[in-house]
Amino acid sequence: MKKVLIMLAVPLKPFEQILSGWEIVYPQKEAFTQEELLEKVKDVDAIVSVFGNKLSNDVIDAAPKLKMIANFGAGYDNVDMVHANAKGIVVTNSPNPVTEPTAELAMGLMISVARRMGEMNRILKNKEDLQWGVMRNLSTTLVGKQLGIVGMGAIGKALARRAVASGMSIVYHNRKKVDTAVEAKLNAKYLPLDELLQTSDVVSLNMPLTPETKQMIGKQQLQMMKSSGILINTARGPVVDEEALIEALENKGIAGAGLDVFDSEPTIPNALRELTNVVLMPHLGSGTHEAREEMSGLVALNVKTFFEGATPPNQVN
Repeated sequence: MKKVLIMLAVPLKPFEQILSGWEIVYPQKEAFTQEELLEKVKDVDAIVSVFGNKLSNDVIDAAPKLKMIANFGAGYDNVDMVHANAKGIVVTNSPNPVTEPTAELAMGLMISVARRMGEMNRILKNKEDLQWGVMRNLSTTLVGKQLGIVGMGAIGKALARRAVASGMSIVYHNRKKVDTAVEAKLNAKYLPLDELLQTSDVVSLNMPLTPETKQMIGKQQLQMMKSSGILINTARGPVVDEEALIEALENKGIAGAGLDVFDSEPTIPNALRELTNVVLMPHLGSGTHEAREEMSGLVALNVKTFFEGATPPNQVN
């Protein structure tokens, strides 16, 4: 009987349905501790890791039978790919289910920051003094504005569709230009990163975290943005120099930010918590009931496919 360990308490039913006949090692609480993992992986064939939670090399090394790491999430920077490759371990991710909800959240953050929804909600709920009036508490529309998307993958394209429907124009920066048919459908134009930053009203970060994208948006890049510009990050915290972002927000170098990810999650700098021109979310880009169920199903399918001798649909190495 094959054996799979699931590191965190993600939806279990899809695993039970798809991996019928497997022994599933599942945490009784929210997650296994490091000590529990080291003990329980000794005879597992596969590990289900979860985005945002580091799978240590110590745990990988403690599993001599391990053939596969199936990551629950699109990003797999929580897995040491060099170490996995050196040990001949197949790694998969689960990208498709996260696309629409993450794009949805990015769009929501754009609207919330531009229309000052988070700020007004906080003031009213805290019963702070707020002067009502026709020309008070004004905000900015997204209609007619330019959205610059950095990372035109599936999530970037899904966000572009929403933005176009809201009356925005689209420019993008990517490692390579997208298909001309996609550009035409979205009326999207490729720009070098510097030009995108200089001309966009909203900049959305949708790229994976890699050595090349780490702190891709730093002080110099933030200074290129319009003072009225808004930065949205639903990618990974480390793609932005967080200290430089705080400085830009405090000094009104940019108008606002919507952040779902942070440099040292779950720790969020107090400066970001206190800024009124920032909307914060606790890394919930894909955090819907529907997406979590679908992610479990896709992870289980990757495992099943691999151990049946075929190439998993979402193999990344």
